[in-house]
Amino acid sequence: MPNTLYELTTTRTWDYLGLSPGTPKSLLQKANMGSSVIVGVIDSGVWPESEMFNDKGYGPIPSRWKGGCVSGELFNASIHCNKKLIGAKYYVDGYVAEYGVLNKPGNPEYISPRDFNGHGTHCASTIGGSFVPNVSYLGVGRGTARGGAPGVHIAMYKACWSTGRCSNADILKAIDEAIHDGVDVLSLSLGARDSLSPETDVIDLTSVGTFHAVEKGISVVAAAGNDGPGAQTLSNVAPWILTVAATSLDRSFPTAITLGNNITILGQAIFAGPKLASVGLTYPERPLSGDCAGLAANPKNTMQGKVVLCFTADLNPTSTAVKDAITAVRNARGLGIIIARNPTHLPIPSRHFPCVMVDFELGTDILFYIRSTRFPFVKINASITLVSHSVATKVATFSSRGPNSISPAILKPDIAAPGVNILAAISPNSSLNDGGFAIMSGTSMATPVVSGVVVLLKSLYPHWSPAAIKSAIVTTAWKTDPSGEPIFAEGSSRKLADPFDYGGGLVNPEKAARPGLIYDMTIYDYVSYICSTYKYNDVSISQVLGNKTVCPKPKPSVLDLNLPSITIPNLKDEVTLTRTVTNVGPLNSIYKVMMNPPIGVSMTVTPDTLEFNSTTKIVSFKVRVSTRHKVNTGYYFGSLAWTDNLHSVVIPVSVRTQIL
Repeated sequence: MPNTLYELTTTRTWDYLGLSPGTPKSLLQKANMGSSVIVGVIDSGVWPESEMFNDKGYGPIPSRWKGGCVSGELFNASIHCNKKLIGAKYYVDGYVAEYGVLNKPGNPEYISPRDFNGHGTHCASTIGGSFVPNVSYLGVGRGTARGGAPGVHIAMYKACWSTGRCSNADILKAIDEAIHDGVDVLSLSLGARDSLSPETDVIDLTSVGTFHAVEKGISVVAAAGNDGPGAQTLSNVAPWILTVAATSLDRSFPTAITLGNNITILGQAIFAGPKLASVGLTYPERPLSGDCAGLAANPKNTMQGKVVLCFTADLNPTSTAVKDAITAVRNARGLGIIIARNPTHLPIPSRHFPCVMVDFELGTDILFYIRSTRFPFVKINASITLVSHSVATKVATFSSRGPNSISPAILKPDIAAPGVNILAAISPNSSLNDGGFAIMSGTSMATPVVSGVVVLLKSLYPHWSPAAIKSAIVTTAWKTDPSGEPIFAEGSSRKLADPFDYGGGLVNPEKAARPGLIYDMTIYDYVSYICSTYKYNDVSISQVLGNKTVCPKPKPSVLDLNLPSITIPNLKDEVTLTRTVTNVGPLNSIYKVMMNPPIGVSMTVTPDTLEFNSTTKIVSFKVRVSTRHKVNTGYYFGSLAWTDNLHSVVIPVSVRTQIL
């Protein structure tokens, strides 16, 4: 099979999600911090000396564990592994076959499980880092750092390298060994840029590998990708994967910019000071360039000793244009930079050099001030940390969006979690490092948040299938932020978030532990999905699945796959589909249906009441969906919920009318 390349997709989080260790009956306490679970992380390696990987208070390694640690460059398996970090391996053959030997002078790297760039360390510590008190980053904020499941056992499978690339062949080998070693959960903060191949196509080996993991009962959590906000930009779209989008937290870093006319504007930065007091402010006017991407072409003396304002239309929050602008002003011995751009929530950390983000409106106000006086000047204060309800939650601009271009009837992403300005452990080699910690952003950072929640659920319900855990997370998610405010989706224009932005919503760990009903599936459901979706013969499907498979005739409808969502991409008149729910709540329960149909769509559910008792634990229902639209439409969104006095089991509904 041809090899392809994947890319790495790159606190306050757990309090924000209501997962506090101080509450006696919390999920964290009930799950014993995840201490019975082993999580495998396929990433760029681990920095084992980080305090977040200390094993103080750990009991014995689970007896079912068959893995181990492999020594290599600056990594001693007998020293660097412990009862927390119980596995550490590396895979480079696929990468070398594609690119040749790693070019160490150009891309320094450790040929071992040791992490050079810090991505894997950050992700692993977000999942299960131990408690580390009194952590600050660049002097902004201070508190205790920890992972979502601080008692979990971690196994690192290094298949990604300092170039930011990961060979699909290496990833597949890592998955294969993780299955053999005995992991319970797999976390993959990586993805291909273009999901152009069906899940069973030979090009997408990772979906094949994760299929076999799920077949063994291993939950697989993976990043949606960082190619948003455009539509159909998702990675990891197979239905057996729990695909994660990224949101902001209820935390921001307001930074006061006071102009010479005594007007104060609040931007966003991670700047600990010292503050700048009454320094010159400039905007390079024509023939010079005020475009952030063109600052390097300006004479250095036009920026020396001043704060520089520039504008950029680039939506990528860490684009080359922004980095080049910062470098250009620094090289010119400028004192700071104010970057006007589309709204994002990604301030760039900087030491002793303020890099303040403002939107175009505020940037224009600053520009008008500069043009109003011969000697403009500015004061920039150190950033402060603001948390709680005054800061709204948003789907991040970079977070990849649906619909699913491979299988439009499969909703992706599945869920969203905080992935903006996440503080966790890092490699000392990283330029972001401050005392062994760094703030990073990406769906890479959101993925381990959900992986941590999956670890806790797996600890609480060890016999639940990956589909059951996924259902519990999706059907209990917040549709608003925890304070009750609506969740918006950032982009070229801001809008209310919909299922193609955040799937079921924002992950709600405590409610996910009490879902009431679950939409469960076995591996045979996924086999039926493959049979229903692709024009492969039984032989080719058998080769991929590893055993002889005969597809049923007639082929099943992909709309009947028992997902915790309903997505109909081509509704012409009407269609009837089936879902099945399993009661995991109180034995004797009665649920009634509540519907919020998409605009112009009618929904009828039969039966409209579900009754469960000691003998009836699984019930199926049918949903008839019809359209009143007379023309082709885009997608409209709604929901279907089952409610009793304790639970509300909600699935998103997405329907597009296609008359022609």
